[in-house]
Amino acid sequence: MFAVASVITAVLSLDATVVLLTPVVFVTAARLGARPKPHVYACTHLSNTASLLLPVSNLTNLLAFAASGLSFTRFAALMALPWLAAIAVEYVVLRRFFAADLDAGTPPAAEVAAPAMPLFALVTVACTLAGFVLTSVVGVDPAWAALAGALTLAVRALARRRTTPVAIVRSAAVPFLAFVLALGVVVRAVVDNGLASALGHLVPDGTSLPALLGTAALAAVLANVINNLPATLVLLPLAVPSGAGAVLAVLLGVNIGPNLTYAGSLATLLWRRIVHEHDTDIGLGEFTRLGLLVVPAALTLAVVALWGSLQMIGV
Repeated sequence: MFAVASVITAVLSLDATVVLLTPVVFVTAARLGARPKPHVYACTHLSNTASLLLPVSNLTNLLAFAASGLSFTRFAALMALPWLAAIAVEYVVLRRFFAADLDAGTPPAAEVAAPAMPLFALVTVACTLAGFVLTSVVGVDPAWAALAGALTLAVRALARRRTTPVAIVRSAAVPFLAFVLALGVVVRAVVDNGLASALGHLVPDGTSLPALLGTAALAAVLANVINNLPATLVLLPLAVPSGAGAVLAVLLGVNIGPNLTYAGSLATLLWRRIVHEHDTDIGLGEFTRLGLLVVPAALTLAVVALWGSLQMIGV
């Protein structure tokens, strides 16, 4: 479960883990006779934590990637150790927190035939990932590689009459794009009217280990107060003068920190709605207790791993 969720989040983005994988987990748990709660929690936690690896794994990553000045491959290389460290902490804590649920079981559901492997889609995704690397090398925005992959899948689906132009336009989530744009305008107005100067005194200078820890902690707190996307927009301009290391520390805070509260990220809010649709009760107290066990440890180890990567690889 952790391996699948981590790879899906890194390659297809955190929204794919929340929207596509969470319902699959409910069905799979029923077939296996397992309690779904540990695996469902893994979906939401890893949708945030496991989105550290690639610039395309999260919208916050794209913002940090643009601000960092790093290439696609160097970004991934610097974030690989923090990504692994954070996932390892999640695994250890969730295994102990849900030990009783993992040991228990329920009667399995009837077996059904496995669906065919979506070979064309998998090959297209692999080619799109290769395109991200290639565009980064030649100095082209990775968005063009993503667009090529999306158009390839859309044209094939239209040719096979598996979708319609209207459905494709809907899948582009234009209202969400408008929301992100409006959010950026609001945040910029708030930043220009005093928030930037107030936070400027709190953001540590440099990329020493204490400075990186302080930057990541501030980003995690702010993500839970105003959501991780506005927090990213606010903090990135303040971190850029200290270099790419500080920008990546902000990213650690805004991606791992949202596991502490429902309001930390849009993905967590969406996950909660999906869970409720499957008649599963997720209490605020339980969610917060798990977050308190995971977030400080995962964030600390991820920052230490980032500091080590900066020493070994550089920027």
